[in-house]
Amino acid sequence: MSTTLESADIRTDTPQANEDELTYEQQHKPRSEFDSREQYLEHELQIMAPKRWRPNLPFKDYRFEVEDTIPAMAATIGKVVMVGAIAATFAGSLGLNEGFILENVRYELLIASVFIILFSGFLLPTANLAGTHGPLIPLIPIVVAAGGHPMAFGLLIGAFGILLAISKGGSMLANLTSKGVCGGLLLYLGFVGTASQVKKLFAWAEGIGMSHIAFVVIFCTIILYALLEHFRKRWLAVPLSCLLGGTLAFAMGAPFSFQTEPGLPNMNPMYWWGEDTGWMLGLPTIEHFMVVLPFAILAVAMWSPDFLGHQVFQKISYPERTEKVHMNIDDTMTTASIRQTFGSLLGGTNFTSSWGTYIVPAAIAKRPIPAGALLTALFCIIAAIWGYPMDLAIWQPVLCVALIVGVFVPLLEAGMEMTREGKTTQSAAIVVFSSALVNPAFGWALTMLLDNLGLVGCKERSSELSKMSRWVLPGIMFIVLSGVMALVGLLPGIPAIIPSFR
Repeated sequence: MSTTLESADIRTDTPQANEDELTYEQQHKPRSEFDSREQYLEHELQIMAPKRWRPNLPFKDYRFEVEDTIPAMAATIGKVVMVGAIAATFAGSLGLNEGFILENVRYELLIASVFIILFSGFLLPTANLAGTHGPLIPLIPIVVAAGGHPMAFGLLIGAFGILLAISKGGSMLANLTSKGVCGGLLLYLGFVGTASQVKKLFAWAEGIGMSHIAFVVIFCTIILYALLEHFRKRWLAVPLSCLLGGTLAFAMGAPFSFQTEPGLPNMNPMYWWGEDTGWMLGLPTIEHFMVVLPFAILAVAMWSPDFLGHQVFQKISYPERTEKVHMNIDDTMTTASIRQTFGSLLGGTNFTSSWGTYIVPAAIAKRPIPAGALLTALFCIIAAIWGYPMDLAIWQPVLCVALIVGVFVPLLEAGMEMTREGKTTQSAAIVVFSSALVNPAFGWALTMLLDNLGLVGCKERSSELSKMSRWVLPGIMFIVLSGVMALVGLLPGIPAIIPSFR
């Protein structure tokens, strides 16, 4: 990492306000005036002055660089995979065919593109893209079994998210989270994610009777990643690893063929919410909203640690004097909530969160959000209409290595960077321990409470906190989150309090 830990303080940054400050156009310098490309990219981050709820125009307020294609490519791959996973989980639980999955993924790619362009590209350039809430996937069968309706679920997530964003609750919780807690959360997510992708790749290879392919692909990816790290070209890890993994697997005899033909999905929301078409569920009733209420609360409560991890990784990777281009947690919650609301009304499958497969590679490449966001929207449109890139993106040798080198290994690195000094390791260990017991949201809430009380971590930090920050707010968050998990049966070994969720 190129910056010190002081640049990664867990706080909500305010723009460096100066009315006499020169504009981006006036401060921009050509690449030839810098000794290295890294210096040029860091200067670009330092001179940007994002405007909230006002147009931010390409070439006037920011520029496109070749590095922007990397997070855009990683984000598109991640989007196809994650939305496909949610659609497939719903389809399996509701008895829908594979045609529903493909068409709804295409539909979601187009929906996502519109909101990416509108918010992250133009009106809120410090809001990360509204991606997919991966931790919700295991809950979907429970929601369906309880009689939940996907539109009701999505609308409540959007409503609670907007309330949290308006009250600035997301940034408030970020301020209460120490470096040890956040670092431990990153370590857990990075390790679990890496192990999961390695396991999936070996399972795929064993399924085709060629287990050796998984070993060769992962081994060569490790060597490639090390070389890119050595030559300070780690931002190229995603495209080169995907190319390497796909080429090696195909050359060694792994089967692959393009099957998804060009086309457009049905764009009529009434088709998706018809009783005999799309979801085949019709419109939701009051009972449907009541059933999904606990899950919606849990989904939004899980946003804060997710958003915080992405913001911190960006702070660690960016140079000094770039606070004004850091991801804003409350703005990201606003865009995610609005996107969720309209996506659910239109008939999409997606449940939103901060787009990790975009922001992590973008931080590594030292690029701000808006330029890569517009390229992500373009790539998503191309993938949705063309069809064939979707087949390549979900092919296991490409998918697994993309997620490993683009998201999970960088999360591990960021977590280790944040826990290398002071008493942060105590809090980090408790986060990992409690996350393994239940899930990362529980681990974050519990450890934040223990850390702020001074039972673990830095005692001096705890003594400087107010009563509200030390135990009232962390205590409320832990009680609410644990209570909701208890209601729906997510606490291991404890039956759900509400009978319909048992």
